Amino acid sequence: MTPTIGVLALQGDVREHLAALGAVGARGVAVRRRSELDAVDGLVLPGGESTTIDKLLRIFDLAGPLRDAIREGLPVYGSCAGMILLADRIAGGTADQRTLGGMDVLVRRNAFGRQVDSFEADLEMRGVADGTTRPVRTAFIRAPWIEEAGPDVEVLARIPDRWADGTVVGDAAGKIVAARTGRLLSTAFHPEITGDTRVHGMFVRMVEESNREGVR
Repeated sequence: MTPTIGVLALQGDVREHLAALGAVGARGVAVRRRSELDAVDGLVLPGGESTTIDKLLRIFDLAGPLRDAIREGLPVYGSCAGMILLADRIAGGTADQRTLGGMDVLVRRNAFGRQVDSFEADLEMRGVADGTTRPVRTAFIRAPWIEEAGPDVEVLARIPDRWADGTVVGDAAGKIVAARTGRLLSTAFHPEITGDTRVHGMFVRMVEESNREGVR
């Protein structure tokens, strides 16, 4: 059966994620209410402003239900701000900022700098499994990175020492920018705006596997 995957639609690039999910054969729906959350097989936490999304989750009374759903095994993919929301620990966050948690990682907020420091790059990533060795096209926009990862976290991508054109990366070299723990997937980058849908395809396969196992 076609999985139904929600995109948290409180703030951020919701439309782009819905389009990417549709392109890889899933039924994407916007999620703003508890009843909508209860009806999905998986959920995407989109990029945006992590502090704003955190506040809106509390206003819409979704923070508690989402934490419960994550503990109960709901597959969740977080991109950029979504990576911060899935982290157990934040560096560089605001004093009152909370996360949903679930991934044993320390994420540094705005690690790559300001909006003007945004960039696109081709990045090697494990797990996309499309039968090729093509790197994933990624976009980093005020992106975080993972500074520490626990033993149960699978590292899927790191920033290389040099880009394909030979440019030396600098302080970001070696930083973790994609990871997975069980049914939780996170990326520091935005695949939904580059036209490369393989990360979404990977998440859809995670959701289909979860449905077959009937965890929730």
